[in-house]
Order: sequence, then structure tokens, then C-alpha cells
Amino acid sequence: MAPRSGRVTSADVAREAGVSRATVSFVLNNTQHQKITDATRQRVLAAAERLGYAPSAAARTLRYGRSDVVLGLLPDWPLGYATGRLIQELTLAFAKRNLTFVVHSGIRGARSLGEIWKALTPAAVLAFEQFSDSDATAMRAAGIEVIAALYDDKGLGSDEGITSANAIGAAQARHLAVSHRRLGYAYPDDERVAVFARPRLDGVRRVCAELGLPAPDVRTVPLTPGAATDAVRSWLAADPQVTGICAFNDDVAMSVLAGLRHLGLEAPRDMAVVGVDNSPAAAVSWPPLTSVVQDLPGIAELYANSVRAALDGAQAPGNQMEPNIRLEVRESA
Repeated sequence: MAPRSGRVTSADVAREAGVSRATVSFVLNNTQHQKITDATRQRVLAAAERLGYAPSAAARTLRYGRSDVVLGLLPDWPLGYATGRLIQELTLAFAKRNLTFVVHSGIRGARSLGEIWKALTPAAVLAFEQFSDSDATAMRAAGIEVIAALYDDKGLGSDEGITSANAIGAAQARHLAVSHRRLGYAYPDDERVAVFARPRLDGVRRVCAELGLPAPDVRTVPLTPGAATDAVRSWLAADPQVTGICAFNDDVAMSVLAGLRHLGLEAPRDMAVVGVDNSPAAAVSWPPLTSVVQDLPGIAELYANSVRAALDGAQAPGNQMEPNIRLEVRESA
């Protein structure tokens, strides 16, 4: 019978199956070169399933020298559609490699990084932003693999041209520049997402310069119809007039569309709009929103491969990936 309370242990499984704890350990850990009959193996597995036995993470860490946990350090970001999708894709990518992805958000008031990694003893840490040298040194000293940041906007003032960081804005600008000679950029009013917004705006600027167009007219667009209306008025009053808008993401783009409707105007007749993320709402907005689609599964596979290679002591693949994006073209542009 299952114990009345407390965690189910291998001793409980041994009693239930009528075998020794050593036999339970050999079966559950699939230990090779042990003479255990198939009938005994099946009895142990059945007992473990009946009791709901789960091996202790601490014991597994002691046995193998590390856990199977990859700690993802998430900055204080709003959890929008793209971030949620990326976390899901990373979870799946790590699961395929027998690793467990655990996310810690750095929102104000959360426990410190030091407290988190000491409590979890992860096999690796995957940071979504740069962390301090002292934290990196301490984790490496504890045998934890530390993987470089997924998002880093360093070097935006350089002459690197179109990179994976700014390719999204470049794709928006190139699409609109076919029919529009003055572009605007709808910048988010949440500084927490500046790590994404700045490279995207940089991509728009680079394409405008490349095509001989004026620099984009940048306006901050809160997610409120009134504020978006003010931004639309300003773009239409500009000289030359702004008629194509690259928005930070789909939410900001739909705010621009709402601003147009408030003025009795319509996209793309009066102003074309392109978003980013191809969120489910983009297809049902009015008009349906043209949006940049990112290869989030590909990004997740890249970083899961990097972590797995580091844990296996193998040569890690390059951390840079070529921009792999496309436009989902709809009526708004």
C-alpha cells in the first residue's frame, strides 16, 4: 500500500514490489549488466507507477554530478505573445534533449539570481540578458555551464549593416518602401522592451538610408486609442507626409489602426501599417494586419543545441543565426 503521507521513496517501492532497494535502484535507473528478470523489472515498474514514485532531484544530482535543469533567466519583460511562444518552444526543445527548462523572472521583488541557482543547482543557465561577471564566475566555479545572452543590443551604432538583431525592422521597411516614400516608426511606451525596439528601429533607419528615403518619423504609441490618434495626426501632418508605419509589434500596430479609425481613416488607403509577431489577433483585426513572422522554433533549437553541446563537452554551434523571418501579408499593407 502507498504510505499515508510524505514523499514516496524507493524503499516504499521496494516494499510494494517485494524486492530490495538495490533492485529498485537498478531497475529505475536502467543500470546495465545486472541479472534482473523481466518479471521482476515489470513488478518494480508497476509498483512505482501505482505509488506515484518520482526520483528525488537532489538524489539524481548526487548520482550523476548535475541536474537536468536548465535555468532560463527572464528579465522584467511583459509576457506578450512572442515571449510566451519562445518560452514554450524552448521548453519543447530542451525536453527533446532530456533537459527541463525552468524560467525565473527578474521582476522587482523576486529572489536574487544567486539564491535561485543555489536552490536549483541547474546544469546550465541560459540568460535572456547579460548578467554580472561575478555571477558568471560563481556559477562556473560551481560547475554550472553559463550560456551567452539570447538578446543583446550591443553594437547598434556600428556599421554591421542588416543583422539578425535588426532584420525585423528592415523587412518592414523594405515591404513598405515599395509604395511609400516616407515611413514612420511606432515605438512602444514600455522601456522594458527597448532591447527589442531599438534594433528594430535601427533596421528601419538603415533601409531608409540605403534606399535614399528620409529618416523614419519616430513616435511613441501607447496602447490607448487617444494616444494613437495623436500619433496618426502627427504623421499625416508631417512634411513630407508619413504614409507607411513600421510598428514595434502587433499590439502597437493595432493601436495605430484604432487611431486611424478614430479619425475616420482606414489602412492601407490612408496609411499602411506593418506589425511584428503574427499574433492570433493580427488575422482578425480590422483590417487584417500584415506582420513579420519570426522563426521561434528555430531560435529555440539553436540555443538548446548550444546548451546540450556545452553539457556534453562538444564543440558548440555558433551563437549567431542568419535572420530567418518572413512577412505574412494581409490587407493593412
